[in-house]
This record gives sequence, C-alpha cells and structure tokens, in this order.
Amino acid sequence: MTQTYWLEHAWLDSFVEPGVAVEVADGKIAVVRKGADTPPPGAEVLRGLTIPGLANAHSHAFHRALRGTVQVGSGTFWTWREVMYSFADRLTPETYHALARAVYAEMALAGVTAVGEFHYVHHAPGGTPYADPNAMGEALIEAAADAGIRITLLDTAYLSSAIVNEHTGKPPNQQQLRFCDGTAEAWAERCSVLKERDHARIGAAIHSVRAVPARQLATVARWAEERRAPLHVHLSEQTAENDACRAAHGCTPTRLLADHGVLGPRTTAVHSTHLTDEDIALLGGSTTGTCMCPTTERDLADGIGPAAALQKAGSPLSLGSDSHAVIDLLEEARAMELNERLRTRTRGHWTAAALLRAATADGHAALGWDRAGILEPGALADFTTIALDSVRTAGPLPRLGAETAVFAATAADVRHTVVAGRHVVRDGAHTRVPDVPSALADAVEALRA
Repeated sequence: MTQTYWLEHAWLDSFVEPGVAVEVADGKIAVVRKGADTPPPGAEVLRGLTIPGLANAHSHAFHRALRGTVQVGSGTFWTWREVMYSFADRLTPETYHALARAVYAEMALAGVTAVGEFHYVHHAPGGTPYADPNAMGEALIEAAADAGIRITLLDTAYLSSAIVNEHTGKPPNQQQLRFCDGTAEAWAERCSVLKERDHARIGAAIHSVRAVPARQLATVARWAEERRAPLHVHLSEQTAENDACRAAHGCTPTRLLADHGVLGPRTTAVHSTHLTDEDIALLGGSTTGTCMCPTTERDLADGIGPAAALQKAGSPLSLGSDSHAVIDLLEEARAMELNERLRTRTRGHWTAAALLRAATADGHAALGWDRAGILEPGALADFTTIALDSVRTAGPLPRLGAETAVFAATAADVRHTVVAGRHVVRDGAHTRVPDVPSALADAVEALRA
C-alpha cells in the first residue's frame, strides 16, 4: 500500500524546502519530490515543519514516575538514587508495561519515533528470576509496540555495587539484587533469548565501570560485537566514579573501557561529563559515540560535559531524556548548545542543522537503526511535524524553520508523528493511547500504592 504525505515545509539535507511530497510504501520512503506547491490528490497534509523522527537515545522509562517527587528540596545524585531505588523496587512486569506504554506515548507526542531503553530492572525484588527471565524486557518491547514507536532494548549488565579490584566488585545491595544476573556470562545467556521484531532491536549495555567488574567487561563487549549490536555505557557521570576507578585500577573509567575492548563505533558513552583530555582523545579516536542528556544532567547537578570537544575529536553526538525530568528532544538539543555557551561565554557552537542531526540521524545510528532519521528514498518512513504558528514559533520566516524548531519550539508544538508511514500522533493527539495524561497518572499512582 502506498501513501502520499504533503509536507508544507520539510527539513531536507540541512535546508528547509517548501512543498515536498513524500510517497511511502511498506513503511519506507519511496519518493521525495520537491516543488510540490499544492497537495497531490489524496495526500495527507502536514502543515508546519516536518523533520525526521526524533531518536531518544537514552531512556530509563520507570524514572518518569519520579518527576516532581525528586525535585522537592535539595540533595545530590546519590540521594536522588535512593528515591529511584524505592520506585524500582515496586515494579512488576504488569505495572512496568503500563508505565512504559504511557511514557512511550508521551515520547510520541513529543515527536520521538525511536527510543533506546537502558534496561536493568530484570528480576523480581530480591533477585529471583521471573518464570520468563526476560519478562521485564518483554514488557518494555510490548509497551513500545502499543505506543507505536520503535525501541532498541539495551539490555544492561549490572553485577556489583562498587569497584573492589580487577577481578571483582562489591556485591549488590538489597535494592540492586533485581538488577543482577550474577556474572556477565549469565547476563549474556539470559539476554541471548531476546528476539528482535519489526519495531524492536536488541542491544547491550554496561551499566558503568562501578557495576561491571573489569574482568567481565570484555564478555559484554564480545556479546555485542558478535551480534553487531549497539553497546551503551554510563561513563564518568560523577567524579566519585572516576575517583573509585583510579583507586582500584590506576586509570580513568574511559581508559579502563578502552583497555578491555569496549570502545568502538558501535559503542555509545552516556553523559561523559567528567573527562580528561586523554579520555576525550580515546573516545574520539575510536569513534565511540557520546549521548548527552542535558536536562537530566542539570536536574541531577551532574555538570556540563565536553560535548563540543568530543565531537571535534571524532565522537558522534546523540541525545536522550534519561530520567525524564522532561521529555523534549528539542529542549535537549537546545540545552546542549546553551550549556556550552554558559561554559565558554561564546555563542554558536553548533548550527541548528547539526543539533537536529544529533537528535535524528545520529541518534538512530547510535541505536542500531540503519537508514533512519533522514527524509530520503529508502529510509524508514518516520517523521514528525512541528507547528510554525504557535505562540512560540510564530513570526520567523519558514526558511528559518530549523532554527525556530531548535531554539524556540518545544514538545508541545509537535502536531504529527508518523512511524513506518502510519500516523501515531495526528493533530497533537495520540491515535493509540487516547488519554496519555490519564495513562501516566494511573501508572505512576500504581507505583505509589
């Protein structure tokens, strides 16, 4: 079946083009025709600026339940973590599916067409496996299907609570037991059972050098390499992580990952906040990607990572909403530039086009989705339309739509989201989850009970 969409304005190859007709067949873009001044007969009309679907490259879906709660009072990353553990302890496959379905629907409303779910809540409280050892991961995959978006399930190895030495780590605490498979080999055996689907890819993750002992890093990296799957890792989010790694291993976490074969073009380091010059060179020289999560990094008072220096060194940039303090990839893109302005007191580190690429094509690449995040023949027919006539976006010339989208628009300005050629969000309303706010409220309340 072929469907034609008429895009009032479209972001194509770094430029905004007026009047673009896009023909979709079998979930992919078949034809892109410029200069279509009027909609072809029978075409779906998308008014505003249409860009490729946004890729949320780093998500912890259950963290959405913390929104508003963890913003009360003061504290640190470590006090935030205790609240997070309390919510994680209440999850079941059923409640996680309900929450993730609502969260992924919220993402679709924000123009997200693919999510990278950094998934580590594997077992029942206390660490007992479910009858299906991947029940929690399957709940997330099903939730993404129900919400109409793609998912890369980054199944995460989490084996220890702290670094001890090269061979071992401190055993997980009571709250971390449900994250833990015991060994990297047991982790690999469990997640090897997971199957990919049309809307789902299976990748791997190392939670951190704190949570995976050095001698087990290579097992996770090898699993991903053999499957040519994406591999993600939290890196140097906190200075305490760096200090512990130096004390145990005499090197930074980045050097440790490099020495154990973790870095490379299919690997993405998340946060990369506190790096040395050598760390930046190691990541860039190996073309390891970097996923920045500015809204979470500022919410948790992590710091500002050296995104510009990493990209200059050769590290592709992607973006994620991580803890979901907000779900707005346009804000993540804007914040990356504005953070760099605050740090350097100069403007214009990235063009609007470069920031959009981080949120689209480079994000999809980090999640293992080939031929995605671009509007051209052969690519996945995933795109989103941003209103150019809201109180935030009205006024600028349409040819400045990319600048308007990045520096003025918010998730509230998303009017349409199309995945595999099918409307998931139409005129600002989700087509599969009719009342997303209620779904979110009910799912979060279930975890408070």
